[in-house]
Amino acid sequence: MAGVPEKARFYLERAVPQLREFESKGIFSADEIRSLVRKRTDFEHLVLSPGNKPSDWLNYATWEKSLETLRAKRCHRLQIRTSSKYTGQGRIFGILERAVNKHPGNLDLWKAYLAYAKDMKATKRYRKVMSRALRMHPAKPELWVMAGKRSASNGDMQAARGFFMRGAMICTRDATVWLEYARCEMEWLGRMDARRGKKGGAEKALEEQAEQSDDEIKLAGGDSEDDDEADENDQALLPDPESAPENKVFDEDTTKKLAGNPALDGAIPLAIFDVSKKQPFFNSSVAEQFFDVFASFATVSSQARIVQHVVDSMIELYPNDPATCFCHIRQPLINVDINTPEYPKALREALVRLRSSLSTTRNQSQLAEKTKLWMEPILATDDLDPGIRTVLEHTRRTLSSP
Repeated sequence: MAGVPEKARFYLERAVPQLREFESKGIFSADEIRSLVRKRTDFEHLVLSPGNKPSDWLNYATWEKSLETLRAKRCHRLQIRTSSKYTGQGRIFGILERAVNKHPGNLDLWKAYLAYAKDMKATKRYRKVMSRALRMHPAKPELWVMAGKRSASNGDMQAARGFFMRGAMICTRDATVWLEYARCEMEWLGRMDARRGKKGGAEKALEEQAEQSDDEIKLAGGDSEDDDEADENDQALLPDPESAPENKVFDEDTTKKLAGNPALDGAIPLAIFDVSKKQPFFNSSVAEQFFDVFASFATVSSQARIVQHVVDSMIELYPNDPATCFCHIRQPLINVDINTPEYPKALREALVRLRSSLSTTRNQSQLAEKTKLWMEPILATDDLDPGIRTVLEHTRRTLSSP
């Protein structure tokens, strides 16, 4: 069995053609090449040693990334256009692949691998690596969130919902996947509302929603080669017009029926919240996090109804909890700018709720602390109305007094 020096020499010899290119094109001097060879040799012996750590692989990949960045800058400065970037990228991918094979249980290595594939826009590799990472770490909510957000950012809500739903079924110890799933759905509703305001946008939005199959949960990003059509040289093939699926045609009656689609009126975020209430991790703090998520989407037309549903549920389940009172206090100020004429009226309603809640809450000090932290960024605003500032400062002093 080959020892560490033989293995290191094998990987170092694979980089010889690139080093010769550096020398022949004057990208690096001979002394610089000898220096980077010594550095690369040290890294190879370190990661191939029996006691190597995941941090050693990350440092090795980081050094190779810096070398590739330096090569690109020098090629740009020297106007060398024949130096390929794919050799350096392939070497970095190879290091990360070896790293996850050596330490498959280390989540940081998988994240670094996925982050680099995303930065390099290696879509096919990203899907395969994500599939392997999810199979290796199915109970890690951050991986499911990464996969769902990636699909949603690419416009594939069907795949995004599949990732989030699978993650929600597996990761039941905390609310991470559930909260990010709700956030993703609110972002999608915001995009749909924006498209409704454009000519022909409503019909397209409805057709897109109708073509989604939310009942199907599939683990996208598998090792199947059917995801990307490519030839034997891994080059993308042009689609065949004859084999392309025909677009569905929606008549006027169907469009009218789809106009009342509950999914476009906030039914999915509401369902996520309602189902999460049955999970063991759900409590008043998690409900408050849902409130914060929904309250941050001012452009969603159904936001007020969703927020009201969350507040009503909190009042029903945790009537005198500080988190419930705090959400109830902030509700009138959602989407109200401090420089608008509506703000004083909304603030007056919030302060009335504050006084009422302080007398009924089971933890007055915790509610007072939450309220003071909420007031600080408002008071830090430079152009805040003097009257509003006076009222808030007086309220804060009142909360500070025993």
